[in-house]
Amino acid sequence: MATTCTALEPAAAPQRVLSIDIFRGLTMLVMVFVNEVSECKGLPWWTHHAPGRADYMTYVDMVFPAFLFIVGMSIPLALDHRIAKGASTLGLWGHVLIRTVALLTLGLLLANHEPDIFSAQLTGMSVGAWTLLALAGVFLLWNVYPRSEKYARLYRALKIAGAALIVLAAALFRRRTEQGGVAWFDFSYWEILGLIGWAYLATCILYIPFKKKPWMAVAALVAMTSLNACLKAGWAGWLLNTPPYFWPFESGAHASIILAGVVVSLLFFDRFFPATTQAKIRWAVVIAAVFFLAGWALTPLGISKIRATPTWCLYSCGANTLIFALLYWIADVKRHSRWAAFVKPAGSNTLLTYLIPFVLYAIPGFLTTFVHSSTGTLEVIRGLVFTAVVLALAAVLTRWKVRLQL
Repeated sequence: MATTCTALEPAAAPQRVLSIDIFRGLTMLVMVFVNEVSECKGLPWWTHHAPGRADYMTYVDMVFPAFLFIVGMSIPLALDHRIAKGASTLGLWGHVLIRTVALLTLGLLLANHEPDIFSAQLTGMSVGAWTLLALAGVFLLWNVYPRSEKYARLYRALKIAGAALIVLAAALFRRRTEQGGVAWFDFSYWEILGLIGWAYLATCILYIPFKKKPWMAVAALVAMTSLNACLKAGWAGWLLNTPPYFWPFESGAHASIILAGVVVSLLFFDRFFPATTQAKIRWAVVIAAVFFLAGWALTPLGISKIRATPTWCLYSCGANTLIFALLYWIADVKRHSRWAAFVKPAGSNTLLTYLIPFVLYAIPGFLTTFVHSSTGTLEVIRGLVFTAVVLALAAVLTRWKVRLQL
């Protein structure tokens, strides 16, 4: 639902912001495409992630920060919506913890389904079959079922069945260690969803206690950026070896990007900033300039996604702030949104869209349909076709009322 504000009236916080959905959908589109062409050797350097030791960033390095930024933009809106429905502070924390556990669970499942980790011999099934088993549980458990007293028991049973399938998949999983032994999940990498889960928890820890004081979100953003800068400068490096379940803030990098999204969301939608829409957009430009200036000042610490440097975080935040301000002006103020209809399902049904590629590549024979090419041009065409297939499937499944939500 688009906001009803005009350029001369204060912007009210809508139940659903069209520009956020569009931003999220465009990010999904780019993510699917860059993942599909990531292994091609015939493309320009700027179509791949920058190497870990390099001091530069490409547009590919900005995809993950865009996800984090949008998570941050959604946090105040989602929490305000729950509070308006009567949720207590304890209820908010319950929701945050459940969502964090769900993201971590999904991250572990996806991180460990890789053929170089998964052992078909020890698990007793192919990696594709195991992935489909686990994702079937995910779809059943986290699908948004219609509200119906008549079928309430059926929907509850489907959710229970989904949880059981996930537990079964986890119980079956086995892998070989480097020493040749048998082990369970590898917890060294949480995958994108897991990383978002830890950063989401860290942000909520900093934001929820002070949600009635918007300036505290700015203070938290400065604190996380400072922490990241200190760690990259070699101070208190022991924190980097602390498990995330004891220290979910990690280096502060990912939490800082989410907090930047929180700050921008408060600027546009919080009642404590009753400015006109034009004033809010001017402030967004100022905030973006501050991000870029701070990022430039911290360039001696490097510019790298792989190393999660402060400059990478701040440059990404500045770019995302400008992109959102532009989309907000176009979609929510000027009401021009038809051009983005092709990404709307991906933006409003993001988790489903994110999981579709994993489902497709787990289907036997699908890899032979979308064969990777060593030629840059053909690989780009193949990537575009695959991306279109994923977006089309997301649109069809959304129309069929298949919607995933944590």
